[in-house]
Amino acid sequence: MTPSPDARPERWLAALALVIIALISLGNVITRYITGGSLAFTEELSVFLLVVLTFAGAAVALRRNGHIRIGMLERALPHGPRRALVLLQGLCGVLLLGLIVWFGAKLAWQEYRWETTSPGLGLPQWWYIVWLPLLAAVMLVRQLQQTLDRLRGRLDDES
Repeated sequence: MTPSPDARPERWLAALALVIIALISLGNVITRYITGGSLAFTEELSVFLLVVLTFAGAAVALRRNGHIRIGMLERALPHGPRRALVLLQGLCGVLLLGLIVWFGAKLAWQEYRWETTSPGLGLPQWWYIVWLPLLAAVMLVRQLQQTLDRLRGRLDDES
């Protein structure tokens, strides 16, 4: 059996985001317990890191062929139509992720041009938004890798 494909940079990014979320949440709980008030920046930063964690984790799942899908139709089809279905699935994923990259980049550019700041910390909003198209582009690459591996028979639909 061949080893499962890996997405090490995305795993590290997801782990780092999770650790930082845990630390700032713990700090907020301790601060609230001691002072009765909370740290204002924690929610804004936690939401941003949760988005990073979600996209990085989704990229790992794509690379490892771990996204949920119903493989009953694939298993029922003969080899030729099965390959066509895998290709169609891959193209749909690439199209969707391409749209996220395109519109996410447009949104980040608009936020940069308008010099919008975040409500909690007053940081440039594009600092948060630029991660959407970047990580969607990483997912797009992982989608292509997964589709090619499935077409070449390197990944089963039950992996």
